Amino acid sequence: MPAQSKEQLIKVTQSEWQKFTAMIGRFDPETAMQLFDDGLCPKHIVGHRAHWIDLFFTWYEAGQRGEHPVIPADGYKWNQLPEYNAELRKAQGDLSWEEVCAMLEGQHARLLQFLNGQSDGALYGGPMPGGGNKWTTGRWAEAAGASHYRSAAKYLRAQLRKR
Repeated sequence: MPAQSKEQLIKVTQSEWQKFTAMIGRFDPETAMQLFDDGLCPKHIVGHRAHWIDLFFTWYEAGQRGEHPVIPADGYKWNQLPEYNAELRKAQGDLSWEEVCAMLEGQHARLLQFLNGQSDGALYGGPMPGGGNKWTTGRWAEAAGASHYRSAAKYLRAQLRKR
C-alpha cells in the first residue's frame, strides 16, 4: 500500500534504499557490467533508477511553473518505455559502475532532501500539478524512489538466483 504521510514516505524510501544498496553492494565493477540473459546488467538497472528520480523532478518542477510536462518524456508514451529505456542505456553507455552508483546516490540524496522539505499537505494534499492524473506528489515520489528501489532489488535478486 502506498505511503499516506510524509513520515511513512520517508520511512519506506529509506527502508527500500537500504535493501537496494545492500543488493548493489553484491556487485563489483566487473560483474556489474555482465549482461543477464535478458540483455540487461546491474549497471543498467542502477542508471535507470537514478534517471527516473531525475525525471520525477523534471515533472514536478514543470508542474510548479504551471506547465504540463510530457510524461514519461518528450516523444514517448507509456507504452513506448522499452524504446525509451533502450535509448537511456545508450546515453549512459560510457558511464562506469562507479559513476552510475554515484548518480544514484546523488539522486537519492536529492529525493530525501526534497521529501524532508515538504509538508504532509504538499505531498498528499491533492494531485501533483502537471502530473496529469490523481496521483499526489508523494505518490509520484514514491514511484520514482521506494517503489523503483524495491523492483530493482527484486529484479537483481531473481537474476542472481539464475546464475
